[in-house]
Amino acid sequence: MKTTTLLLATIIICYAILTPALADNSEPHIAYSNHFYRGLFGILAHDVGGLWSGTNKEDGVDINAEMVFSRSVFEVLSGKVRPNAGISFNTQGDTSKIYAGAIWEIETTSRFFFNTGIGLALHNGELDTSESDKKSLGTRILFRIPFELGFQLTKHHSLSLMFDHISNAYLASENEGMDTLGLRYGYRF
Repeated sequence: MKTTTLLLATIIICYAILTPALADNSEPHIAYSNHFYRGLFGILAHDVGGLWSGTNKEDGVDINAEMVFSRSVFEVLSGKVRPNAGISFNTQGDTSKIYAGAIWEIETTSRFFFNTGIGLALHNGELDTSESDKKSLGTRILFRIPFELGFQLTKHHSLSLMFDHISNAYLASENEGMDTLGLRYGYRF
């Protein structure tokens, strides 16, 4: 049931991202830019070891979709902070997650952009397990910290390298944490 719910949410988010990007501009259409700043879709290596969390136990590829909302919460150090929400669905039935938080993004005049942020992630993985191919994540809701470096190819299209880390920050005795790393396509509305 958990996997089906996460898959359905992935399909809905992908549809929300791709519909305006693929729309025929000759037809009148809804001004999505009033609500969304950027939609992202990517393929991520799941549970990458040796980065922040140290070890990898789970396998597969994550399909990732994320929306960054257009309303800027505030500006700081030449960057804007905006709310975001997304999902990472693991293709092999290991830990998948939905998440929301805030992204701080800096865009340069040379079309590069960098963002980082903080948020919370709700996952369907194990809390405490002795299985050697599963992570013990400790709590159902985890902190999420992403980093992304990208290049704006055109006014609307971008490519980026994204890393994210989820863990409970040692608020529970089990805290193996999990990292993902991969490429994302972005559409700026």
